[in-house]
Amino acid sequence: MTHTLHLTVQHPHPGLAIATIGGDVDMQTAPTLRSGALEIIQQGHPRLVLDLAQVGFCDSSGLSAIIGIWHAAQEAGGSLSLAAVPDRLMRMLSMTGVDSLLPVHATTVEATDAPPASTQR
Repeated sequence: MTHTLHLTVQHPHPGLAIATIGGDVDMQTAPTLRSGALEIIQQGHPRLVLDLAQVGFCDSSGLSAIIGIWHAAQEAGGSLSLAAVPDRLMRMLSMTGVDSLLPVHATTVEATDAPPASTQR
């Protein structure tokens, strides 16, 4: 496991951001993910797509951060979608039921082309 997390952001449309996450999301790095994503939302990009293709590992701290980001996006009138979720993380999302809350797409292109997810809780 590495204890560094890389976050790169693209803004393909007004109000929309794609955050590409690289590294492991664990109790050491989950706060970095959460704070980085919250900053993106606060900067006027409430519709957020997390590209998880480069995530090697995600534990319950990472899952908690993702749920917190989802709540923050909804509170800002936006949405959170996940793209390119690794198999291991997809199993965790399915087992916890989070996959029924968050739209999961095979690619970031699919995620950005999809209509925004409902903002209802």
